[in-house]
This record gives sequence, structure tokens and C-alpha cells, in this order.
Amino acid sequence: MHRIIVTGLLIICSGIHAQVHIAINESEISRIEKTLAADDMMGRKVFTSGIEKAASFIIQEFKVAGLQPLPGSNDFKQTFTFADPDSMVATIEPDGHVVDKKNLTNLVGLIPGKSKPDEYVIFSAHYDHLGVGQPDAMGDSIYNGANDDASGTTAVIALANYFSKLRNNERTVIFAAFTAEEAGEIGSAYFSNKIDPAKIIAMFNIEMIGTESKWGKNSAYITGFDKSDIGTILQRNLKNSQFKFYPDPYPEQMLFLRSDNATLAKRGVPAHSISTSKMDSEKLYHQRGDEVETLDLQNMTEIIRAIGLSAGSIIAGKDTPYRVKH
Repeated sequence: MHRIIVTGLLIICSGIHAQVHIAINESEISRIEKTLAADDMMGRKVFTSGIEKAASFIIQEFKVAGLQPLPGSNDFKQTFTFADPDSMVATIEPDGHVVDKKNLTNLVGLIPGKSKPDEYVIFSAHYDHLGVGQPDAMGDSIYNGANDDASGTTAVIALANYFSKLRNNERTVIFAAFTAEEAGEIGSAYFSNKIDPAKIIAMFNIEMIGTESKWGKNSAYITGFDKSDIGTILQRNLKNSQFKFYPDPYPEQMLFLRSDNATLAKRGVPAHSISTSKMDSEKLYHQRGDEVETLDLQNMTEIIRAIGLSAGSIIAGKDTPYRVKH
């Protein structure tokens, strides 16, 4: 009997691994990433038609994944008013598009939990970037933000597709694309004020995973690794793989408090960012050259698969990370 049970577990695990490879594949990752970081998104700056175009794409992807809006909402938009420091009135862009300078929009969808619907696991990234600047020597004026953070947004969409197909989540899984991170984590702060932090079991914020980490392929780091045991749980779930999560190697840069996980982490939520960005030497960080061609899409696909697999026990309600220590 013991041997039969073990064999059954191996079959189940093998099935999940096969499903993650089917649902999260390089072709899909490339399609999503190239769309979000394309020139016609114009750098996805807040209060522009470019970010509105990106939002429309993400909304369509959430629909295809079969996500549901937040309770009380008819769509995936979480729109709120925030003052543009440059202008408080509507503007007409060169293409004739009228942009409301007052509104910002997060995009949020979910898969309801089966047995623990009031316990939430969040996957997030920011979909805004820096827009258009002065042309460089090559005539390039667009800050495409392929790594920062089209890569993270791509991961959120891919994980939404994966968990929607898997449909084994006992806890509710929330997928959020935040606006205005580049302006000071404004979108995530608004979201955090609209949700009960006591109900959030874990938050995985995905920030710049398009380049190899300092340890090379099949690796990423977790900010605030010692603040909870999320890293330990994730690594335990990947013990038979080549992938490894490391503690943040740049503690002096205080990355734990510099991304969209910060507001909820300050409230005790095990909310961490996953990244590969070499923050001491990332030459294209906030540069016009941050384009898809500079990314390792195959390695990025493996990172997203690793996130999906390693978070499985938390989503299934089997593991509950302890609250963030301050």
C-alpha cells in the first residue's frame, strides 16, 4: 500500500510539472513580453495613451485566462484619482487621443479559492514605465521597459493562465498589474488600502526577471528573505529541481521597501519581490536600451515556471508563511 501511495504522488507531481511546461512556454512568454514592450506602447507612462493601450491588452489576457473581477466590480479595472504633478487637466496627444490626467488604474483579477476563499495569495507586477524622452545618439526616444517591468507583468499573465488551467487552488489567487510604481508605488499603495491585510497569506511581487541573476541561469533572489519563511517554503518545493532562490544580495539598496510589495509588507504580510536584476551593475536599468532583444526569454520562462511550482503548496493551503518580522 505504501508503494502505491508513493507512486500515486509521483504521478501527481509529474502531472503538475508537465502542466506548468505546457501552460508556461517560451512562445507565450515571448508573445506577451514583446507586446508589452513594443514601441507602440510608448513606454507605458502614466497619464498617456500608451499605458491605456497596455491596460487594454492586459485586460484581454485576464479575460482569456478566465479570471474574475474583484467582488463588487464589473471589470478588472481598479481606477482611482491621483494628481499628475505636471498637469491637472485632460490633454490631447498627437494621435488625437484624449487622456484624463486625473485617473490611474490598477488591473486586478482572481481565481476564487475552493475551501479557503477568504485567504488570498497575490501575484503582482507593475505595468507602467517611463514613457518617451529625448532621442539618444541612435534616435531612440522610447523607454520600452522590457525588463522593468514588462517581464514581471508577463509573469503575472502567464501565472494567471497556469493556475486557471490547474484549478486546484484552495485559497483565492489574485493577479494584479499595478500602475504608477515608477512614481512611488502609488498603485500598489491604493490597492493595499482596499484589501484586508489579515486575509493575505502571501504576496509574490515580480520585478525585473528578464536578465540572468548574479548566479546565472535557473536562479533568482527574494527581497526581505529573512523577514518571513517564504523563501524557505519556495526552495523546499523545488528541492528536486536545478532552480534556486537566494536572499537579496543587495541589502544596502533596501529593495524590500522599494517595490510594490512594500506597503503590505509594512503591515505584516509575507510580501516579497522576486527578481534577477543585478542592481549593482544593470546597465540598462531605466535606460532607453531596456528592450526585448536584451532579455533571456528562455531563462525568464524557467523562472516563471519555478515561481508557479514553488508557490503551489501555499496556494493549496498546505503551507502558511509566518508574518513579516520588523
